[in-house]
Amino acid sequence: MTKPIIVDLFSGCGGFGLGAELAGFHSKVAIDIDPDLQSAYRLNFPNTQAVISDISIMTAESWRFLLGNANVDGVIGGPPCQGFSRIGKNDKKDPRRELMHHFFRTVNIIKPKFFVMENVEGLLDKGNVEGLLDAIETVDPCYTVLDPIVVDASLYGVPTKRKRVVVIGFDASRMDTITSEDITTTNIPAVTVKQAISDLPSPVEVIKGNEEFGWARYTSKNISNYAKLMRSPPPKGMGSELAKKMMAAKMVSGVFDTVHTDIVKERFSETLQGKVEPISRYPRLKSDGHCPTLRAGTGKDRGNFQAMRPIHPDEPRVITVREAARLQGFPDWFLFHRTKWHSFRMIGNSVCPLLSKEIFERIKPKLEKEKKKKYLEKIKDQ
Repeated sequence: MTKPIIVDLFSGCGGFGLGAELAGFHSKVAIDIDPDLQSAYRLNFPNTQAVISDISIMTAESWRFLLGNANVDGVIGGPPCQGFSRIGKNDKKDPRRELMHHFFRTVNIIKPKFFVMENVEGLLDKGNVEGLLDAIETVDPCYTVLDPIVVDASLYGVPTKRKRVVVIGFDASRMDTITSEDITTTNIPAVTVKQAISDLPSPVEVIKGNEEFGWARYTSKNISNYAKLMRSPPPKGMGSELAKKMMAAKMVSGVFDTVHTDIVKERFSETLQGKVEPISRYPRLKSDGHCPTLRAGTGKDRGNFQAMRPIHPDEPRVITVREAARLQGFPDWFLFHRTKWHSFRMIGNSVCPLLSKEIFERIKPKLEKEKKKKYLEKIKDQ
């Protein structure tokens, strides 16, 4: 059976697209302007055309060239959130704020059956929400646009407390109605930090210039159902050959070491779980709780600032890339980057894949309307 097709805008490393793929969609084209972030998409989505481009300058002709005659079911994407974040400057003149308008402009060009846009909760704050509403006003009238929905990843089986705004629109003439309740209704059991990362190996020392994704051998202790899910092999058509080979050898990537001084280790050791270390201001994870929102830091154009990383609940160190990935809901076969810096940026920028999977699993059955219509037409002709 042919999978419904999506186009992934502002794709980054592919958290949003991964959730859609896991829900039974196919990401045909993925666009991002950052080649470092986009590099992971190329690794993990071998059957997707990953394109480095500026969405703001892409025209109808650009999309015809990329898509040909493809019938696109959905357009998804999370425009850069820094311009709306409660953490940063929330600069009203930040040019990245305009990219939200280009998301909807692209929807009007491609004309999918539905679209899903994701962003930070601060998008609904006064001074920001007006821009969102203005952008939504530009959408073709054929689309019914739901009121913005706030979702918390921790309620969808992700071991992280991460709230995001989701804007969904659909063409009721081509698919069944989507409601807010379709998205917000959930009874998925909570997953704790311990369940998410306790089976992962401690960090390994990596020689600079020979990082090779930071591989280490799995341990076999305390394998929760969540950990078993994360250790599962990639679905057909997904994942790199390198990851498949290494996972077959019981190796996992992203276990880079971070060197701390003895003084820092002592401070980390003295910090209780669930509390904040007073000098670094890093929180120490609570084994039976959720991880706080993981942040990306900034790219080269913004000064290369490293975002805060939580302290491991049991060891006096910050979490590894793979631990961050587990807490964000990325499976172990997913490769990020050969350096910690870009890997943490990818994870912090991404949509939680398990949250994304839940959203698209609820949207997918709504696409049956056109199939039913064609079937009835066929019966009528007979």
